[in-house]
Amino acid sequence: MNPVLTNGRFKALTLIEVIVVIAVIVVLIGVVLSWLAKPHTPGQHVHCVNNLRQVGLAARIFAEDNGDKSPWQVSTNVGGSREYLDVPNSAFRHFQVMSNELSTPKILVCPEDRKRDWATNWVVGFDNRNVSYFVGVSASEANTNSILSGDRYLTSGRQLTNGFLELTPKDTVGWTKRYHDYHGYVAFGDGSVQQLDSAGLQKALRNSGVATNRLAIP
Repeated sequence: MNPVLTNGRFKALTLIEVIVVIAVIVVLIGVVLSWLAKPHTPGQHVHCVNNLRQVGLAARIFAEDNGDKSPWQVSTNVGGSREYLDVPNSAFRHFQVMSNELSTPKILVCPEDRKRDWATNWVVGFDNRNVSYFVGVSASEANTNSILSGDRYLTSGRQLTNGFLELTPKDTVGWTKRYHDYHGYVAFGDGSVQQLDSAGLQKALRNSGVATNRLAIP
């Protein structure tokens, strides 16, 4: 036992006191390790918000240059992505046609999305593996409440088919815990970005002004 000084005399710690000290140390180590292992930080959340704001801005700039039409409303023959609306697993294509407006493909990866990697360019090897965000191909600039884009880790009673999730205002939708702890970020038709819990996402779906929200999930 290690002695301690009490009233000018050294007194050995009892076995119970030693056990208590060890237990406290173990708890503190566990707390520190848990904090270090946590994958998300406020800074990363801000990063994700900024990514989606840039996506919203890019979509608006594209629309201004294309008769107020979103990329998925414009033919590929004139620089849009309309022909990919029914192509399986083609979410990345809708971002790809906005490459001039987005500047770099790096903004399409959420820093907490460990299953997605940054692309170095828009052409060679660029695909869904380089995208963290879904595309709301039912969204338009004219409908400010429409769901334009957002974090891809959705959960719903609807089945994901060929990379597409179709949701009506009556359908149940929410977030998994995966990255933002049952929360997620959504960009709307007016370019705004909101952090929503599952209830907030459900409300956004009801207020989207769209009979069926068709989401291209990467």
